[in-house]
Amino acid sequence: MTTDRTRPLHAPRGATAEGPGLFITLEGGDGAGKTTQATLLEEWLRRQGREVVRTREPGGTEVGVRIRDIVLHHRGHIAARAEALLYAADRAHHIETVVQPAIARGAVVIQDRYLDSSVAYQGAGRVLDADDVRALSLWATDGLLPDLTVLLDLDPAAARARLDADDKPFDRLEAEKGEFHARVRAGFLDLARAEPERFLVLDATHQPAALADRVREAVVARLG
Repeated sequence: MTTDRTRPLHAPRGATAEGPGLFITLEGGDGAGKTTQATLLEEWLRRQGREVVRTREPGGTEVGVRIRDIVLHHRGHIAARAEALLYAADRAHHIETVVQPAIARGAVVIQDRYLDSSVAYQGAGRVLDADDVRALSLWATDGLLPDLTVLLDLDPAAARARLDADDKPFDRLEAEKGEFHARVRAGFLDLARAEPERFLVLDATHQPAALADRVREAVVARLG
């Protein structure tokens, strides 16, 4: 199972008086600052008069909330392939019922994690075949790729320090060892190198305001 890594597969987007819809995803390890950047971007876009749909994977639908509880909080072992399939099931339902309708009516979708997380976490992290994991998600979503993917790159040790400072219980993936998170980071960077036209890679150690400026510049360029 192999798939062209560079060709956008989605169909032409819908449009409104505000302009065409846009699909933006934020990727990176836990603790990299995705939530902060998604919030800043959402606030800025709303000030421009855009409709914004803010969502996440897993857990962007009622079905997804149940899957999220399994993949992130189940206390027992989950086989790596089963984990990948659970994420794909969540993604299939989420894209069809939330993301595609929003894009079709001209909204800007800001999403925390998408198929690149599966390739990085289940592919590189769990050491499954990355092409198989990617192909599974592309089949589940009818080939939908984001217009822009913001990768917040952060050393796993720095990310762990941020998570420790939050003083919250770790989920199943956050609790994995450093070697796992190093493979995940390398997996994300490999994806970004393969699709430089889609990815904006940012050093997550920079100040949030400076990062937000870079994200806005990239979004403006794509709204055109």
